[in-house]
Amino acid sequence: MSKRSIRIGSGAGYSGDLIQPAVQLAEEGTIDYLIFECLAERTIALAQLQKLKDPQLGYDPLLEERIKAVLPICVKKNIKIISNMGAANPIAAVDKIIELAKQLKIKKLKVVAISGDDVINAINDQDYKLIESGDSISVLKNQLVSANAYLGLRPIVEALKLDADIIITGRVADPAIFMAPLFYEFNWDIDNSDLLGKATAMGHLLECAAQVCGGYFNDLDKKQVPNPEAIGFPIAKVTSDGHYTITKVPNSGGIINKATCTEQLLYEIHDPKNYITPDVIADFSSVRFRELASNQVEISGATGANKTGKLKVSLGYKDGYIGEGQMSYGGYQAKERASLALKIIKSKLHHLGLSKYDANYDLIGVNSLSKDQVEESPNEIRIRVALRTKTKEEAITVGQQVEALYTNGPAAGGGASKSVKEIIAVQSILIDENLPTIQLTTKTIES
Repeated sequence: MSKRSIRIGSGAGYSGDLIQPAVQLAEEGTIDYLIFECLAERTIALAQLQKLKDPQLGYDPLLEERIKAVLPICVKKNIKIISNMGAANPIAAVDKIIELAKQLKIKKLKVVAISGDDVINAINDQDYKLIESGDSISVLKNQLVSANAYLGLRPIVEALKLDADIIITGRVADPAIFMAPLFYEFNWDIDNSDLLGKATAMGHLLECAAQVCGGYFNDLDKKQVPNPEAIGFPIAKVTSDGHYTITKVPNSGGIINKATCTEQLLYEIHDPKNYITPDVIADFSSVRFRELASNQVEISGATGANKTGKLKVSLGYKDGYIGEGQMSYGGYQAKERASLALKIIKSKLHHLGLSKYDANYDLIGVNSLSKDQVEESPNEIRIRVALRTKTKEEAITVGQQVEALYTNGPAAGGGASKSVKEIIAVQSILIDENLPTIQLTTKTIES
């Protein structure tokens, strides 16, 4: 028999998110599901690089810490966990969870990995058009690191039918991990575009965790948020007829109201009437928010149209390096000495043949975000020099030249730092939804 209502908690909004609010959800939120949304566009490409170095890695770096923190509570309270923390290696992530569960003396557990979003081999030797640049995918042929399709909710529903306690995915559409429990628990028609649209809006409101609780909303006196140091994460209470409200744990920090929900609904949405996902084209244009009580908002009006039959594929590729150097100046005429330091570095990099590259020469606090608007010399200032180069060796040179200002530049420079980062850029293509070969892999602990 299907349930009449369920409560879904959002345990993370990105890979490096706070862990304690998720623990609070598990302990005090009376939730049925705890969902961790941890994948950004570049995250999975970086995870793929890790996997290439070590086949046992490639999952979320905080997976172990998160699982240790919440698993004993979730097992005790029969809370299911769903997450895309599998990143580039869901099966290895499941193996790690089984290992951790044994260490925690958990007697019974079923964990399912969903894989198949990695389509890098399937798109080989095919000519796709890059959405962002309009070029042929062939221009990236020797630079591709990853190609991961955004899967929908269907394989997650199938994993729930296997009575999984934990489901770990790779790349899926962000709302999908929140939507799947609704279609499983309420036995909803997975092709019903109206229900899919409603569920997508719910998932989108939850997917960034604290943002809908006032995290990013917080703007001092303009938009005040109480107790931001103890901000809570959101809970959706959803009924079998598709009605739902957004709330949080009582006495947790933050705020949920019409304004926070409106900001999150519009977050990363190009066209509210046509939000294209693997499962549905959601329509948020008629969504309405109604405050039922403090930190309790009812959402209505979302709907949807039939899906496109295409999947977006995020392509991660190597695109050179960024070399960076920083130095601080303080005291009398700090701005003038910092400006002279930048002039020296610019001249040195020109003589080294590096002026051909895109570069930033910033006075942080003066012109790094906008034009120089500081008339008086501040008492302290930091310079930043960054070049986008083709080779790692060229990138290293940038930081070396800035560091050399210690003894070769204007007086009273200090706190030098330097770094080199490989650039993993992202573009996208569209593929047929049937191209990925999706697999469910089950690992268990039996008492």
